[in-house]
Amino acid sequence: MSTTVAFEDLKSLAGASLGTSRWLEVDQDRINAFADATGDHQWIHVDPERAKKGPFGGPIAHGYLTLSLVIPLWTELLDVTGVTTKVNYGLDRVRFPAPVPAGARIRLSGTLGEVSDVAGGGVQVAVDLVVEIENGGKPACVLRPVFRFYP
Repeated sequence: MSTTVAFEDLKSLAGASLGTSRWLEVDQDRINAFADATGDHQWIHVDPERAKKGPFGGPIAHGYLTLSLVIPLWTELLDVTGVTTKVNYGLDRVRFPAPVPAGARIRLSGTLGEVSDVAGGGVQVAVDLVVEIENGGKPACVLRPVFRFYP
């Protein structure tokens, strides 16, 4: 469920929960496509038979694949209206506490952190996000991205 806020009201959401996204399956085809796109064909990701004998009992998604899926899920959490430009400004921190097994479903939850003005009339937000694995004990990813919005 998306939180919608007008640009001029964005600061009022500092500290607010943004809820959770839909569940998204991370299947073997997606993992293989990511391996092809990045050139990272490590067996733990792309060789299901060999990965069954590995430390996780099967293939797992690349950590950076999990991280890349934050963006489509993030767009489900916050919609800022009255802006012409939305910029991914970077990451303050990223951790991968648990691997995402092939075929698992993930979702994103978040809380809006600091909100501050930036040059050019924009607003910068830091967001505390968690990528949860369905029926998992630990999160797949915990991160604090920074985004900028310009009217």
